[in-house]
Formats: sequence, structure tokens, C-alpha cells
Amino acid sequence: MAIITAPDEIAKLRASGRIAAQALRAVVAAVKPGVTTAELNELAESTIIKQGGSPSFKGFEGYPAVLCTSINDEVVHGLPSADRKLQTGDIIGLDIGVIYQGLYSDHAMTVPVGAVSADKKRLLADTSAALQRGVAAALPGRHIGAISAAIFNFLQPRGYGIVRQLTGHGLGYAVHEPPPVPNFGSATAGPLIEPGLVLAIEPMVNLGRAEVETQADGWTVVTADHQPSAHFEHTVLVTATGAEIITGP
Repeated sequence: MAIITAPDEIAKLRASGRIAAQALRAVVAAVKPGVTTAELNELAESTIIKQGGSPSFKGFEGYPAVLCTSINDEVVHGLPSADRKLQTGDIIGLDIGVIYQGLYSDHAMTVPVGAVSADKKRLLADTSAALQRGVAAALPGRHIGAISAAIFNFLQPRGYGIVRQLTGHGLGYAVHEPPPVPNFGSATAGPLIEPGLVLAIEPMVNLGRAEVETQADGWTVVTADHQPSAHFEHTVLVTATGAEIITGP
């Protein structure tokens, strides 16, 4: 569990987050019908490297790409492909990780490809709003479960399937560190939040049921009922007064 309080380390973490945010913005701007997910992956890699960072996902536990590209019923970890072209009406989850001078950041959002259905628009808006509620709940002295409960209590009344088999996590000096940050559960569960803690908060939300399964490629996680899914993520640094979004604008 990374606790980062030294000013020089915080500066590196912020730089890592800025690179991740800028790279993801570049990728989002390139999303349109006809673009391949491999082209988005190449753009992500070149943008990260030009800014002095390194991609953290490529090679992690054998993952072959820089960017996760998860379309429609794909929840997370979708593999980029030169054969996969975006189509009007799709939604695509874009997840990127960066290392800058030893500090890690992680950032994701799901965006529409052209015009999408009203249900998909609502799914994207509500998942993004749930992330903001989770960030606001990351206050020192509370438990990690306060983040989980804030996300769940916003989404559950709206009828979504909230993924339980995957969670947010700590990070800072590695891609994944303790503690897990579920998107469900009691507000008093988990360790206490303290200043310097770095967290990836990431609601993964399905239009249908909560259950997910992994495809034969060993990476791509899809909804069991093949309904659309959305994923939004920020890296945050807990301060004495709240959570600073490291991967913000």
C-alpha cells in the first residue's frame, strides 16, 4: 500500500497523472466510426512517450498493449486489434496506465462512437457521476468502504448491475497495490484512509446483470448477459482535506 507524502514524489505522481490524462484525451479525440482499436493503441503509446512517460500496462502480466479498448459488452481489458473498427452506436471503454520516474497512474473513461442509444447515454453519465461520488468520499479517517458505499448507493437505485468480481485498487509504485477498492459494500469495511494514500477508484457498471466472465483470449472481461458496460477511473491522492484527482485535466 503506497503512502506518498514526500514533495518530490508527489510531484512525480502528479506528472504521471498529467501524462495519463493528456494521452487519454488524445485517444478520446480520435474516437470515430471506422477507426481501429489498434490505431487508438498506437496513438496512446506515442503520446505517452512524447511526454516523457512509459506505458505501464504493456507487458504487465503479459498484457500485449498500451491501451485497453473495451467495446459495448466488454467491461475491461479489451485487446486492441487492427481488425476491429469502431461503428456508430458503439461505446468504448479506454483504460491507460503511465509510469513517470517510478510513479504510476491509471485513468479510464467510456465514450460514445457517434450517436448512441438513450440507455447507453444514461449508463455513461451515471457511471461518471458515480466515480465523482466515490472520489468525494475518499476522506482521511473514513474506511475504504466509504468509497464503495458512495458508489453503490448512487448506482443501485438506478437498476444497474454493479460488477463485484473486479475492484479498484491502490497504486503508486506499481500497477496494482493494496488495498482493493470495491464498488459495493459497507461504509465501515476495509482499512482506514489516510493522507498520502494513492487509489485508483473505478466503477464498472453494467446495463444488465452484475455477472461477468473472461473470454478465451484470457484478458477481455464481458458481461455475462452481453448487455453494455461502462468503466470510469481516476487516480487520486488522499490529502488532509480530501482526494486530489491526479488524472484530472
